[in-house]
Amino acid sequence: MPARLRAAQLDPESQALLRYLNLLAPRADKGAFDLRRMRQRWSVLARLAGRRVPVAAVENRSIEGPDGPLRLRIFRPQRPQVAATGRPPPVFLWFHGGGFVVGGIATADSICRNIAARSGAVVVTAQYRLAPEHHLHAGREDSLAVLDWIVAHAAELGVDAERIAVGGDSAGGNLAAVLAQQAARRGHPALRLQVLAYPATNLRDRFASYTENAGGYLLTAANIDWFESLFGRNVDASEPLVSPALASKLADVAPALIVSAGFDPIRDDGLGYAGLLRAARVPVQLLHYGGQFHGFINFDAVLRSARDALDRIADALADAFAEDHARTPDRTREIGIEARLPIPVGRAVRDLWVGSLMLAEWAEQKRNGLVAAALPAALRPAGWIAHPLVNPATLLRAQWAAALTRLDVRETYGSS
Repeated sequence: MPARLRAAQLDPESQALLRYLNLLAPRADKGAFDLRRMRQRWSVLARLAGRRVPVAAVENRSIEGPDGPLRLRIFRPQRPQVAATGRPPPVFLWFHGGGFVVGGIATADSICRNIAARSGAVVVTAQYRLAPEHHLHAGREDSLAVLDWIVAHAAELGVDAERIAVGGDSAGGNLAAVLAQQAARRGHPALRLQVLAYPATNLRDRFASYTENAGGYLLTAANIDWFESLFGRNVDASEPLVSPALASKLADVAPALIVSAGFDPIRDDGLGYAGLLRAARVPVQLLHYGGQFHGFINFDAVLRSARDALDRIADALADAFAEDHARTPDRTREIGIEARLPIPVGRAVRDLWVGSLMLAEWAEQKRNGLVAAALPAALRPAGWIAHPLVNPATLLRAQWAAALTRLDVRETYGSS
């Protein structure tokens, strides 16, 4: 496990972000949440806080699911990882988070774009049925149907059926862990990797992190209780299809990359699953961000840690998909950001300082997106719009931000 489960305080960027989000978000007790409003807010927040990294193509399509059509979104990279033998690029299936209640294809868009652009894999994300309109098992049936469809239609999709990985964040991590356990039983090719970002793998038990991080860090204990009140009806949380951490056998599942966050109420759930996989001799790349909160990778437009995590996920996928890939490393890396302000200041002043840089960065990215949208399609993929030499202010801001905050990476457990 990580040497330090939780940093002394949130990373500076996350501290500033959550300070303002907590001021803007209305206080609500269990039972006072409004489902429609919660879905709208998360959709808007995820789209505003995520980057629209350029990819070669984005395709929306529909397939037949267990109970009607299932919507998919397919992201094709500009530089696909085509095998030297001429085989088509690999495919990565990603499921969004949201407590099995909120979220959708749109909230996963920035994550999928980042991973497709850097890994060279075709990334597919799918909308699965949510509670309370549907039973918790409905989402599981949908996710299995999507994986079955990708394997059966790999040639039509233009992807390599022998190079598949699955992943998801939070509730989506739960679905990905279930898929990793079910893939071999359904006769599919061995998955190259399962990517689980702060996954909910044990819906039966409560962990110490639930109390330690109960409020103030985006996902709260009240949120979790509300989610469970909506999806937990007539559900046996001891069933491995619901709680994959409770499966009796884990030795035959795919190698894992697990992302965890120190200020996450379900932090100990994901860390516990990493321990169970390692005990079963399944290699785990554990990326622990001790100063981050649950859901942080959705905020890659303003959080350097989010961009770092997405880069590491994409690089791990590219490595797992490589023809000369031998073995997934088994290691723990602890990653955080340290503030190095030129003069000693209070937390409120520091948050204002760091927040101003984050706001400038967000505004630059949105401006670049608007400029790119106005250009002919042939000029958009070049990336020159956001190049620092074209935008001197961007270069100055980036240098200033790098000088004030430093990314610290430490490997505290390793066995390659």
